[in-house]
Amino acid sequence: MRENYLTVKGYGESEIIISKSRFLTYIERAETEEDALIFIERIKKMHHQATHNCSAYIIGEHDHIQKANDDGEPSGTAGVPMLEVLKKQGLKDTVVVVTRYFGGIKLGGGGLIRAYGKATTEGLLAAQVVERKLHHSMKIAIDYTWLGKVENEIRGSDYTLEDIRYLEGVEIIVSVLKEHEDEFRNWITEMTNGQAIVSFEHAHFIEFNVK
Repeated sequence: MRENYLTVKGYGESEIIISKSRFLTYIERAETEEDALIFIERIKKMHHQATHNCSAYIIGEHDHIQKANDDGEPSGTAGVPMLEVLKKQGLKDTVVVVTRYFGGIKLGGGGLIRAYGKATTEGLLAAQVVERKLHHSMKIAIDYTWLGKVENEIRGSDYTLEDIRYLEGVEIIVSVLKEHEDEFRNWITEMTNGQAIVSFEHAHFIEFNVK
């Protein structure tokens, strides 16, 4: 399983006008190629009268699915620069559609490349880029006599306290970055003089906004 990666927070849209042409950008997270194709088709139906509905997407842990479609624009002037923006920003699992309503002024190859690149960049600002970091939910099983100390130490740390289960003993669930798991185990062991049992519960991602 991948650990930390960049993607979009979710749906976003934006609009820019260049030489009287309207460029409408639509962006969404897509974790499968099917998700990407469904999204592209939805936007194309929404703007079936548009001059062009160009698209690009990049999917998979190792970016093994990468597609770009110029939808009638000169080859390499729309879908490819859109895809390049996604790649340059290091994004994964992202699909973008840029709809163009022609304004009567031709932009030329270089102008189109710049326009579709800019439209994609503006769309990403609207969608918000996030970093997804793999965390492990760790269970600390302790006697009630340790609860006050352990809880206070965790709340004052950079770790996230998820839950406290009051059973025969106490189980404290803490969210820890995967790469900090060993450090966390050692910290709890030292804090409780080896009286705590620390175990892995499950893995999950937490998202952080990227400025």
